[in-house]
Amino acid sequence: MKRVAILGSTGSIGTQTLEVIDSRRSEYQVVGLAAGGTRLPELADQVVRYVPAAVAIAAVEGAGFDAIRVDFLAALETAAAAAGVPVPHPDIQVGTDAVTALAGRADLADLVVNAITGAAGLVATLTALEAGLTLALANKESLVIGGRLVTAAARPGQIVAVDSEHSAITQALRAGHPGEVRRLILTASGGPFRGWRREQLAAATPQQALAHPTWHMGRVITINSATLVNKGLELIEAALLYDVPLEAVQVVVHPQSVVHSGVEFTDGATILQASPPDMRLPIGLALAWPDRLPGAAAACDWSQAAAWMFEPLDETAFPAVELARRAARAGGTATAVYNGANEVCVDAFCAGELGFLGITDTIAAVLEEHLAPGGGHVGDGALGLADVLTADAWARSAARARITAANGAPIPA
Repeated sequence: MKRVAILGSTGSIGTQTLEVIDSRRSEYQVVGLAAGGTRLPELADQVVRYVPAAVAIAAVEGAGFDAIRVDFLAALETAAAAAGVPVPHPDIQVGTDAVTALAGRADLADLVVNAITGAAGLVATLTALEAGLTLALANKESLVIGGRLVTAAARPGQIVAVDSEHSAITQALRAGHPGEVRRLILTASGGPFRGWRREQLAAATPQQALAHPTWHMGRVITINSATLVNKGLELIEAALLYDVPLEAVQVVVHPQSVVHSGVEFTDGATILQASPPDMRLPIGLALAWPDRLPGAAAACDWSQAAAWMFEPLDETAFPAVELARRAARAGGTATAVYNGANEVCVDAFCAGELGFLGITDTIAAVLEEHLAPGGGHVGDGALGLADVLTADAWARSAARARITAANGAPIPA
């Protein structure tokens, strides 16, 4: 039986991972669950259902750790009563380092699913790798901002990608050996604004951006899909995971989201992985890797007529991918700045403080400031965890300052 700890268990990937495990309880044991302090009833329901040995609740200093613990215990009693079962008594840790500590529990888990959203997942990723655990990585941001720190910490095969695109590439790579790979084909749905011109995007609203045509995801990743920042992050992730040059990763728009990505080989063959848009397939593959998980998701219905389209990316309207290449070429702390600035911009856009085009415009301005002489950029050769965390914090502050200035207030000195 494989023992699994899930970080971000109440989010989209976390809940779908539990769904995959549900019908395979004899093969997988949920030994740890971690989530933020804002969804305590949902976390309590999960604890009652799966009875993990350990629970971690992320909370920042000043949030009242004791109060969160009391609230969670009350939610646990309520959930147990509703289910008609005894109240479970897991080891409950609350605090800023609680999730990271769970990620390193090699005594408890065999595999850690990192489904935390954003840069917050970096330290947990490094901790799981250093503990020798297999890492099913849905938190692409931790690899993007950690860069060579993460790849250097991982032994071969220790990281298994959960993103549908990287899972597809991993599957396609089985068709040949590394020396036969010409390039990776990274597909993008194009999001809700596919085909829009840049001037049209100026009036795009958060409600429109959140209406993804093919995937149902969390708020941040859905906005990132609308701007194509998500595809920029995935491009960086692909280059790092598969150790290929940035120029060997090509983004292609595929609105049906059935072909999830693929590999072009040196003899002209292209191997693509296709399946209906359902994250349970890559999740199942990550749980069972290197084996497949029978019945993880539905297959394509080949008895029905279907048309798949592929289009070039409009980089004028959607400059996020080229910005990601710019950051990745610079390496070091530049990718942390790209991601950190974006996370602030997404929040500001959803709050009505920043226009849609302002997201990538602000990322570009903050990135150029960082890469300018004296901007604080640290390259790959000298990169340490403290440098990454410092760059992330600086990028967030710089992005907030620019958003404040755009709303009529001066940038603080």
